[in-house]
Amino acid sequence: MICCSYCETENQENDKNCSFCGAELKRLRPKIREFVYLELCESPFKELELFHTYDLLVLLRLVRAERTKSYDLMRTVQKALEGVEIDQEPVEYSESQYRLYTARMKLIEGILIDRMGYKPKRVDDKLLESLRMRIASGSK
Repeated sequence: MICCSYCETENQENDKNCSFCGAELKRLRPKIREFVYLELCESPFKELELFHTYDLLVLLRLVRAERTKSYDLMRTVQKALEGVEIDQEPVEYSESQYRLYTARMKLIEGILIDRMGYKPKRVDDKLLESLRMRIASGSK
């Protein structure tokens, strides 16, 4: 017998879907990770959608911060071009980094919109702590 991770109904081992609720029996449910780091934003969509909502919020916070740094670098390099002639390589690099983090940010925000119905304007410690407390109280 295999137990459904959603409704906890027992099903036959060879069943693909729960006989009660129809959920996939072998589908992995997201668990909060111990560490979330910026490089995880490079994961493909199929992997990102398996992340816990809390982890996606932390990752969104990291990506937004990195995007801001990239934007500041891009603007600094562009302003430097006005008075001095420099190589185009730093300009292209800073612009590509900004576009990359913008695309990653929009991808993560899209997943969060699907789950939560909105994307948070700010992901601060208060929001994360509130969510962590709700998760902790709901798992007891």
